[in-house]
Amino acid sequence: MKLPEMIHSGHWNGGHCQGIAVDTWRDCIYYSFTTMLVKTDFQGHVLGTVTGLLGHLGCLAFCQEDGRLYGSLEYKMDAIGKGILQRAGEKEIDDGFYIAIFDVEKIDMPGLDACRDDVMTAVHLKEVLDDYHGEAENGKLHRHGCSGIDGVTFGPIPGEPNGTKHLFVAYGVYGDVEREDNDYQVILCYDTADWKCYERPLRQNDMHRFGPEKPLHKYFVHTGNTTYGVQNLEYDPATGDFLMAVYPGKKPQYENCAMFAVDGSKAAKTEKLQGMSMEGEVLSLKGEGWHFPHGSTGLCALGDGQFYVSHHGKDEQGQYTDVYLYQWDGEHPLVKK
Repeated sequence: MKLPEMIHSGHWNGGHCQGIAVDTWRDCIYYSFTTMLVKTDFQGHVLGTVTGLLGHLGCLAFCQEDGRLYGSLEYKMDAIGKGILQRAGEKEIDDGFYIAIFDVEKIDMPGLDACRDDVMTAVHLKEVLDDYHGEAENGKLHRHGCSGIDGVTFGPIPGEPNGTKHLFVAYGVYGDVEREDNDYQVILCYDTADWKCYERPLRQNDMHRFGPEKPLHKYFVHTGNTTYGVQNLEYDPATGDFLMAVYPGKKPQYENCAMFAVDGSKAAKTEKLQGMSMEGEVLSLKGEGWHFPHGSTGLCALGDGQFYVSHHGKDEQGQYTDVYLYQWDGEHPLVKK
């Protein structure tokens, strides 16, 4: 079917738009509005919503292999987490970092509860929690500057373009300009083939810790400083590359771009990490990055070089996004159609 050049999400009060995903199985689109999930058709008619989250629901990815929706979900007691809890009238919650998995067939009406209505399971990511609580070599808190997770996508391992698709999960990274170990994006790679054994409903007052002990790969991408790391991560089947939309950083020695591309044709190389004594699997950038003003609130590849890109907005009715159709040639910034 011919996709519309613009889709309006409607107005919502769960927080600003964090991510989008297109479901060509059901001809619909999903939006994360921080503490709620919204499902509409391509004309913008609401088909269902999922509410009740006390954490930050971020970037979304639709899995073509199992027909389900995956999203990053984080609970933490930093400024972001405390703001969410304050709006919800709650005071405290345990730290935890999860991949939320939505059974989208069951999202058929507004006001479903994520934890009570059998629409969502979650898998815990121990590696993220360890780095969030971990201490860096310089004695600062949060190893690698880890603030949690945000960007998620499915794609093949870089350097293996025809390989099996895996789940890639990008860290949020604190933008502290006084440290040197936070200039990499950190991307975990997981094989989700056996994740059914980990999936559990989530009780937010007693969160489970079922999940893989370690990722299959832990990649590093040197972009320079960013503010909260990769907001949206998206594999593009047309080019084989991974786009990363970020909030620009503030260190003056860097260009501080808003979008970068990982070269999916190049395998990772083991290198010493700048600002650290350790080695890591380092992925290659394609080009230097761009000052593209959109994508951090939603980015979705459609498989043929086209993308839907979120243009977030807010007015007296609440938060919304207008999602526009773009084209990407793999070399230059995305162009609106």
